[in-house]
Amino acid sequence: MYTVIDIETTGNGPKGQKITEISIFLFDGKKVLDEYTTLVNPEQNIPPFITNLTGITNAMVRNAPKFSEVAKKVEEMTKDTIFVAHNVNFDYNIIQDEFKSLGFPFVRKKLCTVRLTRKIVPGLNSYSLGNICISEKIPINGRHRAKGDAEATTELFRRLIERDTNFTINSFLNPRSKQATLPPLLNKSDVDNLPETFGVYFFKNSAKEIIYVGKANNIKQRVISHFYDKKKKEREMCLETAHISFTETGSELLALLLESAEIKHRYPKYNYAQKRSKDAFGIFTYIDQKGIIHLAYNKLKLAPNPVINFNSIGECRTFLETLCIDFKLCPKYCHLQTNVTDCSEHILDECQGICCNQETAENYNSRVQEAINSINFNKQNFILKETGRSENEIGFALILNGIYKGFGYIETQQSEQLENPEDYQFFVEPQKDNNDIQKIIASYLKKKVALTA
Repeated sequence: MYTVIDIETTGNGPKGQKITEISIFLFDGKKVLDEYTTLVNPEQNIPPFITNLTGITNAMVRNAPKFSEVAKKVEEMTKDTIFVAHNVNFDYNIIQDEFKSLGFPFVRKKLCTVRLTRKIVPGLNSYSLGNICISEKIPINGRHRAKGDAEATTELFRRLIERDTNFTINSFLNPRSKQATLPPLLNKSDVDNLPETFGVYFFKNSAKEIIYVGKANNIKQRVISHFYDKKKKEREMCLETAHISFTETGSELLALLLESAEIKHRYPKYNYAQKRSKDAFGIFTYIDQKGIIHLAYNKLKLAPNPVINFNSIGECRTFLETLCIDFKLCPKYCHLQTNVTDCSEHILDECQGICCNQETAENYNSRVQEAINSINFNKQNFILKETGRSENEIGFALILNGIYKGFGYIETQQSEQLENPEDYQFFVEPQKDNNDIQKIIASYLKKKVALTA
């Protein structure tokens, strides 16, 4: 038994999407056995653009039942049925969220008519409900209204069942089938063709615009993990994803560098972290009257000659905490513990005792300088050699005069003939240096130090 469902909502308002109308058709695969349609009071304002799309106004839902008043009917009507919808995750997740807000679970088997149509009726230019119904000559009596769309989806589903000679529906209902979790606009072949290697992947919408860039140690595994993520951002992103492409990099470092460059170049819709405004805080150094070098953090306008910049105080503290661990620095002199005579780490032997006069300023300052050099590369020329994309190739990142120049690939035999970092610039793919890149390289170098210590 199936329940074919469509909902209308308030859209992506600041309070999240709430249902304004719901329609449910109880369907046995051949005929409709029951039908329930009602407007729903969303208990929030309906934006004008949603009213223009659906025709549902605030006045129409003012005296309509709230979802809490129709939840029992929805639960009873869908119980022991398979939840069917066009772009099923959209309708299912919003209804599930409505039940969750009432303190009740809502779990049903799901079936997506977008994915079914792609499999059973391949080759269409578009798999939107409107375009499929035009192609199939299915009338929609009330487009973008719950009943009209649910009724059309029911008829579409009936025709798909008739044509399903390869038992496609059964495979889609198999809980182990990847088909059940893939975004509705995405071809399974896009996922099947993904490699299980280091690299960067690109989620694209139906217009082939890049909406998300991600880095992975295993591209296929990481991409699939997005489809299981229930966060709102992930759900919305997956609903838009129609194509996936990728670039193999050979190593995690080169994947991180490429990801950062692509985000800043493409400015994808669903990438947030590296699209932030300019860094507002920085880590800086000064020497006190005892000759001890301090590492401290503050707003950039109050931080003289910062060693490295960050977006928040929290990022500054996290970075300093890592430096303390890697170079056995004192939290007191890194301004992580204030108003203390001796730091707590000295008791645990993590601090060498500069805070309680058990270490000389000279010894302590040498480690602070090592930490600083690990951040700004001290105007050095060097290359970071990594594994390539094949056995006969190495990957590398190039830093000249402390400035990141980009990354590239070269045959292993050819690399053996290069003597100086400067020689690698003829094989590099030029990239821009920036604070995010500096942080990636600094973090990489600190890990190398930790592994060799």
